[in-house]
Amino acid sequence: MDQKILINKAETSGIISFDLWDYKPSVDIAELDLKEHLFMGMIVKEKEFKESISAIDYSVYAGKAVALICSTEAIIPPWAFMLIMDKLYPHTIYTDLNSVEKVLLDLWKDKLINADLRQYKDQKVVIKARSDTNPALYLLATRLLKPFVKSLMYGEIGLPKVIFKN
Repeated sequence: MDQKILINKAETSGIISFDLWDYKPSVDIAELDLKEHLFMGMIVKEKEFKESISAIDYSVYAGKAVALICSTEAIIPPWAFMLIMDKLYPHTIYTDLNSVEKVLLDLWKDKLINADLRQYKDQKVVIKARSDTNPALYLLATRLLKPFVKSLMYGEIGLPKVIFKN
C-alpha cells in the first residue's frame, strides 16, 4: 500500500507573514473636548477660557495620547490651542487636534515608519488580511516594504493574493 506523505505547502513556501497589528500602538488615547471650556459651548472668552483650562486636572492625561476635539462648530483662535498644549505638554506623550481614531492611526503609521523592517529584505512577504484594519496602513506597509522584498502579497500564507514579484 502506498503511503502518501503530506506536505504543508504553506510551511515550505518560504513566505513570511507581516501582521500590521504587531505594530499597533499600545498607548491609551484620551479625548479632551474644548466645548466644555467655551462660553455657552460656542464662544472663546479669553478670561473664562483661561480659568477653565487652568482648573483641569492634567494628571489624568499622564502617559497618554490626547485627541483634542471641539464637538461644536465653534471658531477657536490658534492661541487657545497653544494655551491648552502648554498645559498638556508636561503630561502627555502625544497630542493632536483630531479624533481618537485619527490619533490612533497617526501613531500606528509612525510606529510602522520607524520599525526595523530589515528582516524582510529579499523575502516573500504576505501582509495579513484583517477586515478591522484601516486601508491606509496597507498602503503605507506596501510603500515601506516594496523597495526591498522579493515579493509582496496580501491575505494568508496558504492563499495569498500576489501584489508584485521582483
